[in-house]
Amino acid sequence: MPRPARRVTIRDVAEATGLSQAAVSYAMRGLQVSEETQERVRRAAAELGYEANPVARALASGRTGMVGVLWASLEDLWQQETVVALGAALLGDDRFAIVLDSGGDPGHEERLARRLVDQRVDAMVLAPVDPAAPFWAEVAEQVPLVVVGDALAGARTAGEVVFDNRSGVTLALEHLVALGHRHIGVLTPTRPSTPDRPGDVHVRAEAERLGVRVTIGTAAHALGAATDAALGLLSAPGRPTALFCFSDSIAHGGYAAARVLGLDVPRDLSVLGYDGRPVSALLTPPLTTVDWDTAAIVTATSRLVTAALEGVPRRRRVVRRPTLLDGGSTARPPRRA
Repeated sequence: MPRPARRVTIRDVAEATGLSQAAVSYAMRGLQVSEETQERVRRAAAELGYEANPVARALASGRTGMVGVLWASLEDLWQQETVVALGAALLGDDRFAIVLDSGGDPGHEERLARRLVDQRVDAMVLAPVDPAAPFWAEVAEQVPLVVVGDALAGARTAGEVVFDNRSGVTLALEHLVALGHRHIGVLTPTRPSTPDRPGDVHVRAEAERLGVRVTIGTAAHALGAATDAALGLLSAPGRPTALFCFSDSIAHGGYAAARVLGLDVPRDLSVLGYDGRPVSALLTPPLTTVDWDTAAIVTATSRLVTAALEGVPRRRRVVRRPTLLDGGSTARPPRRA
């Protein structure tokens, strides 16, 4: 009976390329070596039939290969798409995402975060519901944290990809004010239990600076809930002439509410989103929105995870600044307003 073929190891790849095993390991993960060296190592590995053994690597390193991905609300289209792309990026580095949904609930978020610590994940990536929660400082002592969106208050993170929400809010409100809107409805997913989110706080400050009135309401990301929240703002006497929504998913509810009330977008009501989802271009008219470049966010986040786990020096804070995508859903307010 023929003996089974010996498994090709990283030592074989090192001998074939004339590199050290450490250099081969870095090259396979795209770290610390030139792109030419990375290509040479990958070509040799493919010719030899080398496949990484995640079990052996976990035993050698004391790591599980698992990264907890704890997101604020997967009802939001942007968060769904970002998590899918992030999972693929982590998998490309031989890491596996455990995805959990906080459902917009700060209490549930804490329970899930502690559960991920108990599961001994190698790192945690989170888009927090409550970035000011005190328990994050304790969690950060137990597992490397990489944060997307709002920075954590009082917790030492391994990396941050933060949104310049001040610029985003200013960009959105100045666009609407330049069109002539003086009463703007704002729909935010922020709950009363977390009233200090930077973007929401900046809305009031910018409205005062620009001399406009804002009416702020809370909306969940699900279409039905977002529609109901928009109906609440638009059905009141002296309704706003524009809706600024802190999510494209919520803005979709603004379109649905306008349809229920017989309002034309943008002739009777301007609607502005906040995260540049591709599906928003399919609306009639396409949604004007603030875009943050999801691909760049995912790339920066996965690199920060790798840097945290491999000890690779890297800038720990990446700030994303927005651009305005004008889709046609905003216009001058109707004269009767």
